[in-house]
This record gives sequence, structure tokens and C-alpha cells, in this order.
Amino acid sequence: MDLGGGMSLKGIPNSVEVGFLTLLESLNLCKVGQYLKCPKWPIWVVGSESHYTVVFALNPNVQEENELEERESKIRRAFDAQDQSGGGGFITVEGFQQVLRDTDINFPSDKLEDLCNAGIIVWSEFWQALLQLDKRAGGMKDPTGLMGKKQFTIYHFNGIAKSVLNGNANIGGSSPIQRPRLCKLNVTVPPRWTQDEYLADVVSASTSGSKDDSVLSLAPPVQTSQHAPLVDCIRTRWPRAVCSWAGDVPSIV
Repeated sequence: MDLGGGMSLKGIPNSVEVGFLTLLESLNLCKVGQYLKCPKWPIWVVGSESHYTVVFALNPNVQEENELEERESKIRRAFDAQDQSGGGGFITVEGFQQVLRDTDINFPSDKLEDLCNAGIIVWSEFWQALLQLDKRAGGMKDPTGLMGKKQFTIYHFNGIAKSVLNGNANIGGSSPIQRPRLCKLNVTVPPRWTQDEYLADVVSASTSGSKDDSVLSLAPPVQTSQHAPLVDCIRTRWPRAVCSWAGDVPSIV
């Protein structure tokens, strides 16, 4: 990011062993780079308004990307390299032309004109256009439909004592105790569809009661989506992630 006066702000220049995620990115107040989001080990320090907690996975495969995910990462890096807004998610037409050259993307002339019409290119609009552009033209549209839903488990640890019910809350005499909290989260990252298509699919799956063995053999059924500020942090690493957990809401404060 060019700060003017010959001063520029840069991210972490090399890969790291432990990563970092922050709630501030979900609020669009800063941007964490790919090296911190994709560390050597599946461990992330999570920053909130008040203190730090930790997210980790026992299986390092949560870091692996399929072919289309790697393609998306490459395109996003090229886009971010031209983004002088400090992570605002938009670039100039000149920067956009450089992104297309760097990533071998070939839009039809009418779509290219539409994207450039406003004088700036917003990432969300660019991404939607890529979803409709065939892979052979450098886009993300996959006619096979094998765009790779991922399901995995991560854990969140908050070392600051939180109130946890001692035993069953329905039994008389239960009293709250104070202890650090470890929470197990089931995470589902949908395929590279548009958000509307994914939400429609989740609703349809939850109401149909499908027993499709081909789905069940790959992963457990989709969990009901739950939300907390921690989920916003997780989505800065895995966009569109759906999270679920048992018991108290995981707290990052």
C-alpha cells in the first residue's frame, strides 16, 4: 500500500510457522496477508478487540487447496498486488488490465467493457464474473461440477476464564465455575458457487432428508449454521465457511 511521500506498507515477506487472523479484517479495518493466513502449521492466533485466542487443527490437510482453490488464490494475489486502497477490494482499470495479463484471463469484449465501465473494478463483481467464465478462458466455471466442498474440524482455545455450567443446567444446585474454554468446531466450506446458490442448496438439503450414499461416504451431513464473531474470523481464511459447535458459543473476548 502506497502511503505517499516515498513510504509504502508491506505485508509479511515469507511463510511463517504460526498464522494470524483478526476480527478487524472481517470489519474491513485491515487485511491479513496470505502468508499469515496459510502458515506451515494449522495454528492461528486470533485477535479480537480485547485479547488473543488460538484456533488450531489436528489435521494439517485443512491447509491443502484443490486446483480451483489454488487458481483463486493466484488471482486474488494478483488483484491485491494492484489494490492501493489498503484492502478495500477495488483497483483501477489499468491495474485490472495487469491482473488479466498476469493470470491469463480472457473475458469477452462485452463483459470486459461492463467490468471497466465504472472506472474501478470491485473484487466482488470481478469474482462473480469469473464464476461465469469457463476455465478454458481463465475463469472459475467448472462444467464437471467437481468444485470441491471441504469439511473438517478445528478447535478454539480461550485461555481467559469463562463461565461454564458445572454439570447439567437442568439439575438443581448447579453452579457456574470459571475455567478456560476449548471448543470443537465443525467447518464446512462450500464449493465455489455463488452465495445464493449455496444457501439454496443448504435449505434444500435440510428439508429433503436425502440419503444419498455418494454424499454420506465423503463427509458427514451438513450441520446447521451457527454464528459468532469467531466465525467472522474463520471466514477471512475460508470464505463462505459454515460453522457449528455443541454447547456455549465460542468467545474471542
